[in-house]
Amino acid sequence: MRVEIWSDLICPWCYIGKRRFEKALAAFDHRDEVEVVHRSFQLDPSTPRGEAHDLAEMLAAKFGMPRERAVSMNREMEARAAEDGLTYNLVGGSVGNTADAHRLLHLAEAKNIQPQVLEAFYKAYFTDQKSLFDRDSLLAVATEAGLPAEETARVLDSDEYADAVVSDQQAAQQMGATGVPFFVLDNRYGVSGAQPTELFAQALTQAWNESRPVLLEGPGETCTDDTCAVPESKTGA
Repeated sequence: MRVEIWSDLICPWCYIGKRRFEKALAAFDHRDEVEVVHRSFQLDPSTPRGEAHDLAEMLAAKFGMPRERAVSMNREMEARAAEDGLTYNLVGGSVGNTADAHRLLHLAEAKNIQPQVLEAFYKAYFTDQKSLFDRDSLLAVATEAGLPAEETARVLDSDEYADAVVSDQQAAQQMGATGVPFFVLDNRYGVSGAQPTELFAQALTQAWNESRPVLLEGPGETCTDDTCAVPESKTGA
């Protein structure tokens, strides 16, 4: 069963949602048969690439509030993250365009190390207050997480995987997603938001059960090999 997760790397609820889903998956009986794929979603793709802006000032402008209130909001989010075992350091943080980071996640998927790189990006941004918005910072974080330096630099210096990032975003929007995190289980069930771990557990169980046929056992005959020969008639007809 496949689970696809749309998220933005600077979305605080996305990291929390990821951690809650992971807790549910770890307790799921069929976890080894679940493939998790992370998809790109940019909350504000219009932000100029390569630039970083003060996070509190961005929130203040977006919600029409004093900067002090935006700082308070960040402290409240830090406390919420701590409840899920995550360390957030948002006060004094920055914000910017995540397109290049998302392109590197597609490279990481091709290298079969997407989970490691995604976790490294989240930790770098939310915990270590590192930038995900300039080439050198991205190169450093990505290579430390296991991506080859030469290929990472090549992707950053080109538009490789840009179409994949756009395609991911369009796919989410076509399914009705207006925000992230957004989870799709078995291409049939959608879960929006950083839901409690218990809800993710229920969704995994329901999607798994409904994707497999119900087995009704009884006294009927069963073919156990590939011959299944029709027995000859006792009358010889």
